[in-house]
Amino acid sequence: MTAECNYRLISLLSPPSSPLVRDRSMGLWQVLKSQFLCHLIICYVFLVSGLIINVVQICTSPLWLLNKQLARRLNVRLGYCVSSQMVAALEWWSGTECTLYTEPESYQLYGKENAIVVLNHRFELDFLCGWTFCERFGVLGSSKVLAKKELSYVPIIGWMWYFLEIVFCKRKWEEDRRTVAESLQNLHDYPENFWFLLFCEGTRFTPKKHQISMQVAESKGLPKLKYHLLPRTKGFWVTVQNLRGTAAAVYDSSLNFRNNQTPTLRDILNGKKYHADLYVR
Repeated sequence: MTAECNYRLISLLSPPSSPLVRDRSMGLWQVLKSQFLCHLIICYVFLVSGLIINVVQICTSPLWLLNKQLARRLNVRLGYCVSSQMVAALEWWSGTECTLYTEPESYQLYGKENAIVVLNHRFELDFLCGWTFCERFGVLGSSKVLAKKELSYVPIIGWMWYFLEIVFCKRKWEEDRRTVAESLQNLHDYPENFWFLLFCEGTRFTPKKHQISMQVAESKGLPKLKYHLLPRTKGFWVTVQNLRGTAAAVYDSSLNFRNNQTPTLRDILNGKKYHADLYVR
């Protein structure tokens, strides 16, 4: 049983056109997508709108003292205005399709419960496909991640994440043990359903990193993984422990692009189309 994550808008008003006209139109559209001027406009809109949203988020700071839950709800909508632009670049601009494979009984619960979403980390677009998954079930604005502390100082994405109560870490376990736990516990009274996206591998998959990871697995007597790096269990453990009773489930997710393709953000900006398959249990 499959559930398709593809939504197509079909016009019933326009008269059918010949294949030649359609091909010519698609060719011109594809050429337009590859133009530097278009890329410049997209980046300009993202930067300007993102900074405006950051300023509005800063203006919500006093509201946290008066009505914390209202401030949270406002920041969910403001955060959505930023992250949805990147999802639109993937789905609309490049036309990339993502097909979801899952059990029907699980599908009925997506978006209706808090969850920890475990994703593999093989491509540049892993996080963007994860956001697409969130968008499909209405939790994109409230989605959370475990991110490096340095990202909190980066305008637009980092500042947006700060007001969304994203969990930041320094990747120093003795320091992170307490700060990460406190950040996760602050989510216990979060007013909207959220998904906590977690890349347990810690870093993106490469052949060299995989070779080193499997050497470690052999030295520790652990199973050798063919398509993944050894997971970093401490981050997963502290997340599960501190979201116990708040998150209803863990979604085990595996993402792959068809035909052994390895898409990049530059490809998406150039309007190149891909097809991803996401398996979730």
